[in-house]
Amino acid sequence: MLALRSQLFNVLFYANLIVRMIVLTPVYFMLPRKKAYAIPKAWARSNNWLMEKIVGTTFEIEGLENIPETGCIFAPKHQSFWDTYALLPWMSDPVYILKRELTWIPLFGWYLKKQRMIAVNRGARGKVMVDVMRRTKLEMNKGRQLIIYPEGTRRPPGAEPAYRYGIARIYRDVQVPVVPIAMQPGLFWPRRSTMRYPGHFKVRILPAIQPGMDPDAFFEHLIEVLEKASDEVLLHAVERNPNLPLPPTAAKRVAELRQQTGEP
Repeated sequence: MLALRSQLFNVLFYANLIVRMIVLTPVYFMLPRKKAYAIPKAWARSNNWLMEKIVGTTFEIEGLENIPETGCIFAPKHQSFWDTYALLPWMSDPVYILKRELTWIPLFGWYLKKQRMIAVNRGARGKVMVDVMRRTKLEMNKGRQLIIYPEGTRRPPGAEPAYRYGIARIYRDVQVPVVPIAMQPGLFWPRRSTMRYPGHFKVRILPAIQPGMDPDAFFEHLIEVLEKASDEVLLHAVERNPNLPLPPTAAKRVAELRQQTGEP
């Protein structure tokens, strides 16, 4: 039954995306950019509803009060496709730095361009990256929230941290607060898998790291606070969902944390 519910969710998830893009495209492109953002927000809410009703997966958000009213950088953990969209309803005007190939996808790429997402050739250096930073500053000056995954790519739950220094450079240059977000959606929507698992987990929005720190000190602090919170929400997810199958990285990390605290 779990495999059947997973496949049903997957079919409805992509059908939901395709049908909405086709049906709502005229409305989306007629509206001003910020008003048009209501359409991706509604899509994200519908996906969260589908996952709850079909798979049985729910989540709660802690720390919404930590989101600044001005522009900021969100620095979430990145474990699955879930965390690329699920929090959109709680973000007022987000902007992503994403690989340019995504903008080449018919309809989907047009939606990204409408929201002025910043597409980049990942293999590029030099002048291209200077232009990316220029465009990033331009969007941030309008009060938008930049979403950056500090580890750059999806990582399995419990994996050893592999943070990239790029976020420290952007923090230095843009001079806005950075909001770390700890969560473990990869336990329920694993990367490179069609399975979806029922259960409940926490999304923890941490207090913003204010601008002005030395980039190296900021980088170390970000890793420290985000990894600590990630361990805490990992243990919560495992305790709340005792029958949840854990990937090896998560099982190993849970064992290490329990050994540190003396728990069985």
